[in-house]
Amino acid sequence: MYAEASSLHGPAIGRLARGYESDPDKQKDLLQEIHIELWKSFGAFDGRCSVRTWVYRVAHNVGASHVVRSRRLRSQLTDLEELEGEMIGIDELQVDRQLVAARIFDLIYRLKPLDRQIIMLYLEGEAAEPIAEVTGLSAANVGTKIHRIKKALKQRYMEGAANARP
Repeated sequence: MYAEASSLHGPAIGRLARGYESDPDKQKDLLQEIHIELWKSFGAFDGRCSVRTWVYRVAHNVGASHVVRSRRLRSQLTDLEELEGEMIGIDELQVDRQLVAARIFDLIYRLKPLDRQIIMLYLEGEAAEPIAEVTGLSAANVGTKIHRIKKALKQRYMEGAANARP
């Protein structure tokens, strides 16, 4: 069962891992941890929800735990030389897009685990019903939270853009 679930939902699990962790090496570790927990979890799978919902639930629980652990341990700073070295050969439009995406993901990383879980599933293209199954909330509550999270992210993004102007 694990092999089938991993094959079907592997790309989504990878995107979710990237949503919970920005460091590529730590993403790999998180992805491995998700797969281990998923493999172990199928012993308790009783079919009360779809395999897809089960996979997302396990992945998000592991991701949320990772975030809580990381917040306690992380104090991450990047120096200018390291950043410049990473951007060699990238044109300005690519840089602009990457900066926008990075800023949005930074704002998402700062959300509470449940809100992050909801918006990451939403960004994966999930509707309110499947998100409700994963989170244990009602579909109506999920819809309301998605609207509020998007509004808050937009507001915080705009505030950051306004503060960045000279």
